[in-house]
Amino acid sequence: MSLPRLEADGLLLVPDPHVAATPPMQRLDSYMDDVLAKLAACLEHAAAHRLAPVVLGDLFHWPRENPNALIVALIELFRPHRPFVLVGNHDKYQARFTDDTSLAVLRAAGVATVLAEPGLFARLVSPTGTAVLGASPDGAPLPASVEKAPGEESVWLAHHNVGFPDFLDKHVKIREIPGLDWVINGHIHRPQPTVAAGGTRWANPGNITRLKFNRRAMERVPAAAIWRPGAVDLEFWPIPHRPFAEVFPDQDFPPEEAQAAAEPSRFLEGLARLAWRRTREGAGLGEFLRANLNPESPETAVIWELYREVTHAADK
Repeated sequence: MSLPRLEADGLLLVPDPHVAATPPMQRLDSYMDDVLAKLAACLEHAAAHRLAPVVLGDLFHWPRENPNALIVALIELFRPHRPFVLVGNHDKYQARFTDDTSLAVLRAAGVATVLAEPGLFARLVSPTGTAVLGASPDGAPLPASVEKAPGEESVWLAHHNVGFPDFLDKHVKIREIPGLDWVINGHIHRPQPTVAAGGTRWANPGNITRLKFNRRAMERVPAAAIWRPGAVDLEFWPIPHRPFAEVFPDQDFPPEEAQAAAEPSRFLEGLARLAWRRTREGAGLGEFLRANLNPESPETAVIWELYREVTHAADK
C-alpha cells in the first residue's frame, strides 16, 4: 500500500481548539490570544519531541467570516509546522466544507494539510514501529475495515458522536473494526477513558479549550494527547493555560445539569437556536438531526420523515 511517508516519533493530538476572534459563550475578551497561545505551545512541543501535530477537528469556532488578523496569525503560526487538520462540524458552512470557509484559506496558503475526505492519508515511520494513518472528517463514515502490512499498527482520526461511557446514547457505537487498532476522536469535549472493543481501542481526549462556564470546566486541566506506536493508552501533556478565574466572568455557576432529565429540553433548545447556528456555527438542520437523534429510538424515523417533507430533501 503506497502512502506518503511521515517520519516522526508519534502524533501530538490537539482536539477542538475552537479558535475565534469573538469570544464564544461566556469566555472573556482575551479568548483569541489565549487559544492562539495554546496552539503555539502545542506546535512547539510537537517540534521539540519529534511528534506530528494533528488537530482533531473544529480548529475554528465560526466556519467563515473570521477577521483577516486571525487568519494571518494562524498562517504565521502554522507555516513552520504544517499540522494535519481534520475537518470538524464547526469548520463547515451549512454542513459542507467548501472554498469559502476559513479552513480552506489555510489549505490554499499551504500551511496545513487538511483532512477533508475519508481514507488513509499517511504511513508513520518511527523508531518504535510503523502505522498507517486514516481519517474520517465530520459527517464521513468510519471504515468497515483497514488494510495494513504485517507488524504495522493502524490509527483512525475521527470527529464523531461516539458512544463513550458518558455518552452511551450517541449513534456511533464502540465496536471492533477489523484491522484497526485505534480510533482517536475529537468532537466530544469531555475527556473519556479509552475503551477496548476486541482489537480496536477507542480514545477521546477532550477539547483543549474551555468553553462552558461550569464546575467541570474549572476542575479540568486543558491537555493535548500523544500517541506513539506500541502505546497501550494515550499520554497527556498539560498545555500552559491561564487560571479559570481569568478567562471566565466572576459570577456564580449555573445550576448543574441533570443528565437524564435534561436531554429532551437540550434537544428542543438546540432546535430553537438552529437559525443562529446555521449562520454562526455552520450547522444545518440535517446535520443537527444526525448529531442528536438516536437511530434506535422509535421516534427517529418519524422526525426524519417530517424533515424530508418540510425541506423536500431527497435523503438524510
